[in-house]
Amino acid sequence: MVRARRIWVTAAALLAVAGASPGVAVAGPQPPGGEGVSAAQGGTPLPPGWRLAGPGSAPQLVWRSDRPVPMGDARVEFRSGASLLGVPRPGADGHTFRLPLDGPLAERLQGLQVWSGGHRLDRPEPEGAVSAARLPAPLPANAVDPGKPGRYRTKTGEYALASVRLPGFAAPVEMRAVVVAPVGAPGKRPLALFLHGRHYTCYKGREDVTGDWPCKAGGKPVPSHRGYLRDQRLLASQGYLTVSVSANGVNGQDFAAEDGGAQARSSLVRLHLARWAGWAEHPGSAPKVVREAPRADLSRVLLIGHSRGGEGVNRAALDSLTPPPATADGYHGPVRWHIRGTVLIGPTVFGQNPVPDVPSVSILPGCDGDVSDLQGEVYVDGTRAVSNGTALHSAVYVIGANHNFFNSEWTPGQSAAPAEDDFSDDPQHHDPVCAKGTATRLTADRQHRAGSTYIAAAARLFLAGDDRVRPLLDGSGRRAPSADPARVLSHAVGAGRSGGFLPDGGVSVTGARLCAAVDPSPARACLGRSTKGSSPHFAYWATDRETARSAVALRWTRAGTPARVTAGTPVSLTGSTALRLRLFVPPGSRGTQLDVALTDTSGRKAKLGRVTVDGLPGSERTASYWAQELRVPLTAATGAGLDLASVKSLELTPRSASGRAWLMDAWGWRPGTPAVRTDALPRVDVGRTTVDEGDSGVRTYRVPVRVTGRGGSGQVRVYVVDPATGTAENRLVTVRPGAQGVDVPVQVKGNTRYGTDVSYDVLVKAVRGAVVGSYRGGITVHDDDPAPRMTVTPVAGRVTEGRSLKWRVSLSEAVDVDMSAVFQVVKAGAPELSTKDVPAAWLRDMTGEKPDPERPLSKVEFYLWTDIPPGRTVMDITLPTVRDRVRESTESVRFRQIDPRTGKPQPGGLVLTGSVLNAS
Repeated sequence: MVRARRIWVTAAALLAVAGASPGVAVAGPQPPGGEGVSAAQGGTPLPPGWRLAGPGSAPQLVWRSDRPVPMGDARVEFRSGASLLGVPRPGADGHTFRLPLDGPLAERLQGLQVWSGGHRLDRPEPEGAVSAARLPAPLPANAVDPGKPGRYRTKTGEYALASVRLPGFAAPVEMRAVVVAPVGAPGKRPLALFLHGRHYTCYKGREDVTGDWPCKAGGKPVPSHRGYLRDQRLLASQGYLTVSVSANGVNGQDFAAEDGGAQARSSLVRLHLARWAGWAEHPGSAPKVVREAPRADLSRVLLIGHSRGGEGVNRAALDSLTPPPATADGYHGPVRWHIRGTVLIGPTVFGQNPVPDVPSVSILPGCDGDVSDLQGEVYVDGTRAVSNGTALHSAVYVIGANHNFFNSEWTPGQSAAPAEDDFSDDPQHHDPVCAKGTATRLTADRQHRAGSTYIAAAARLFLAGDDRVRPLLDGSGRRAPSADPARVLSHAVGAGRSGGFLPDGGVSVTGARLCAAVDPSPARACLGRSTKGSSPHFAYWATDRETARSAVALRWTRAGTPARVTAGTPVSLTGSTALRLRLFVPPGSRGTQLDVALTDTSGRKAKLGRVTVDGLPGSERTASYWAQELRVPLTAATGAGLDLASVKSLELTPRSASGRAWLMDAWGWRPGTPAVRTDALPRVDVGRTTVDEGDSGVRTYRVPVRVTGRGGSGQVRVYVVDPATGTAENRLVTVRPGAQGVDVPVQVKGNTRYGTDVSYDVLVKAVRGAVVGSYRGGITVHDDDPAPRMTVTPVAGRVTEGRSLKWRVSLSEAVDVDMSAVFQVVKAGAPELSTKDVPAAWLRDMTGEKPDPERPLSKVEFYLWTDIPPGRTVMDITLPTVRDRVRESTESVRFRQIDPRTGKPQPGGLVLTGSVLNAS
């Protein structure tokens, strides 16, 4: 406890330096639980647990959690209000996170927050539930159940090849995998490749886990790649060849990758596929387990990725269609495989750049405690209208499933290494939906069985072309009995759905609100401030404001008031048999009813029918505002003579007394799975360049934005982030292969004043007819000026009790950044200044200590610090004393400068000494 408290004191003190008012030196924070330095001492109120470390051109913002933050797939993000400050590097202790800062600090260090996967880490978990948790009724059984084992026996083995070097990673990455193959299956067999997510990499015994790579002496790699053996055996029994690859070498180093390791994971996947392609042509060169298996049919490949593995296989699918920049890629050979589809389990999607022309199934765990915002929904929503729309993109929502238990090596009681339930249930804040033992929470075995079933459904649809399993994935409202008793819902876009009323596509709305998800908290966007819980459809991206993610928000207090959505261009529903809506209502709500009608361009109107929808089980900690798929037959429209080739508006009329609903989109639907057409689309990749500031003049640099690929023109939206405020401006840009890349100029003004490095960040998202690989980059301007010399002189180093000791910290010259110095009290010559010699209230506010019992200040965890603002060269530090009636000798105090990054004495650091004389 002592060490934890010392770290907290240092943390708050150092961050207060960044927010201190010019000309005022401050000393010490409030005790733990306080809000920061009080205004009386000149500091800005700041949350505990934070500090600013590192001098000069390499300052770091440091946050320390009071409890361990497990190594997971969602990335930890520092935010300042609505703006993303950056992704910090995790410390080895599991508590500490560090983010290098650039640009002006004062404005950006207001409203500090720590987020991960859609929930705050730097505040207590919310209390209470949105509603009582009720499971929806079971859906009717599908005609075909893909979860039933097939007729083949299976054989399991592993291979280990020479490690590989991947760009940007210092240590080699392993080439290790476990293979499960069907025995006796004739001919070549389709290949299913699994890629696990970001988890602990090394362990010792049952307690000690780390994120090291390579593992230190005595440590063993966590066998995360063996966690899908049950899934592999099910697929192999059905005739598929399966391989699950290890990615510990990526997990242990991806903190340094701007994209979270997506490109590295893609390289690793394609390196394995290249080996399989070679072994299919030359079986004698294959490892024993591969030689004894049927040959792989590389024209039919399914990629299954869990969490960051999901983002990795999405990138592998993109990179297989359009090569990435060679400098960023670890694979440079030909593409000798065809990826027919992907399965993404609780995936991350930091780039929000799904591949539109490769079919996908995203499994969304309703009780995900890691990627808890269920951002994998973007793999569905983010493909709308980007390409030709023939590929099916499905979301499968598994009520009561957590993040980890799809992998048995991440499941307590089943794993070789230590494992945990990622949805941690606090006994004081018992979650009614996701706590163990509730009616809605799945056991580990039931969850894994459901996952296996829906992975097999994707394989059967994408690889075997069996349309009979499609109703499990496309929102048709069917269930696979093998997944029972899990409740699994689905919806989908693509697969030839025609027409489309998209809130993002230029519609106008009357009787409702067209809302835009432009805030990191959906409660302040489409859902409203008082909303409990969140929506996967509005998962936070990397900007404070984002264009074109919207919904139609309905709210009514009496039945019968219609909401009308009018398309800017008439919609064609020709050939459709039903109108399909994706719509959500508040979690736990029941019996919301809406009448649905269409009007064509001639003014003819047809009432199609009524839909009824219940909300999902949800609490404050879940992302349960998820759209369900509802279908209304178009029979009435045909009978009324409606021109389905030219539909102008969609009307929703509430029939419930009151309620709320959100419409994500509406399309024409017909049964069947069309053949996927892969269009040639331009690809955009943003790079990063580091330049020196220079001593004078203005230089213009351009952010390296590459456009490659084939085909015609496309559109992307480019966001340019202001380094001073973190806010972003955006513009729509047309791109085409062979043309000049996107022009983003950055002007750099040189000077000879010491400052900080500054990053001008650029982000890109596909809009139409284009794909995006590396979505983030920019220009980093390195400050190349030497640091000023810092000195200290006593202003009042020998005072009578009742007066304040004062020291002046000076710089040899003014600079462009805050310059701070932190001093820790150390033992001085006897007698020492004690806790009775300083004001009691001041001591309590500064350190959390009481003056009783009396002890030397060197026995208290006590710090003084100063911050010299940009443009200033001096700042004073004061230490108040009190006058007493005790006759005593002259007392002394001594402070030594420490390195704020480590809390240890700074070599050659400054020293403050003072003496206090008796006034009697």
